[in-house]
Amino acid sequence: MSSGHGGVTALRLLGNVRPLDEKQFVYDAMLAGWSDQQSSRGLAGSTIYSRVLVIRRFEAFTGRYPWEWSAGDVEDYTTNAKSGTRPAARSTIRAFQAIIRLFCDYLCDGRYEWTSECERRFSQAPQQICYEWNTAAHLVDYEGRAQRRALTYNELEQFFDAADARVETILTQGRKGALAALRDAQIFKTIYAYGLRRAEAAGLDVADLRPNGATPRFGRFGAVEVRWGKGSRGSGPRRRSVLTVPELGWVTEGLAQWVDHARPRFSDEPGMLWPTERRSRVSVRYINSRFADLRDQLGLPPELSVHVSTVSRNCP
Repeated sequence: MSSGHGGVTALRLLGNVRPLDEKQFVYDAMLAGWSDQQSSRGLAGSTIYSRVLVIRRFEAFTGRYPWEWSAGDVEDYTTNAKSGTRPAARSTIRAFQAIIRLFCDYLCDGRYEWTSECERRFSQAPQQICYEWNTAAHLVDYEGRAQRRALTYNELEQFFDAADARVETILTQGRKGALAALRDAQIFKTIYAYGLRRAEAAGLDVADLRPNGATPRFGRFGAVEVRWGKGSRGSGPRRRSVLTVPELGWVTEGLAQWVDHARPRFSDEPGMLWPTERRSRVSVRYINSRFADLRDQLGLPPELSVHVSTVSRNCP
């Protein structure tokens, strides 16, 4: 629902009409109004969607609507997130709490009239439920698990060898999938050589491979124009250019082989650098899955992931 004043106007347009489920209707209008407010601020649609999803999960956990929430609900939710076989990381919990705080700030802002509207309808009003004494503080720059680390050079070499060997094995056995295996191997080499995030690599187009006048020996692969860099505070994607460094110049040979010979067998149309057999773009989930398959095949530690493998870019 889109509204002219944070969702409240849409509610009042009903006049004497009473919705069948008034509480659910008001709650949905709150979320719609909050989405409009964030969109007006220029936040990305994906950010708005993920924030609304967090609020819906929190509401489902509590079993109550926003005007019924209390500080204890945040504490119960946090305790639940930290328990179980896969407890949430501190950074994840802090992010959840920050989103709940933002939503409550919106509901309590007098300019949107949700407080008076809820008092009139339900004799209760939304309140801020996230305080310094019941939420996690952002005290350090890195809040990830200490077990997570970058691949060592030897591990990375084993990983690339396994990815290349997979191509040879498929060809030797006469099975389908050799081109896809070659693509996967080159994706990981490109991620490492340019220090890319998974979404940045998945979003690359052929046109993003650029020459660099300072290193003419790399030809058209002197730099990568990253268009899907991670934004900040809900902003859109950031752009950046990553130059090909001499120590990792070996990546250009594989890129040339892929772009000139292998990729055209998937698609001869200009566009995505890593197309699939169905001419769609390789997804972040696919990259994660392929990495995990090769990692487990080699018996490498399970805490290793694509995201942290890009941290260590030094060659011996």
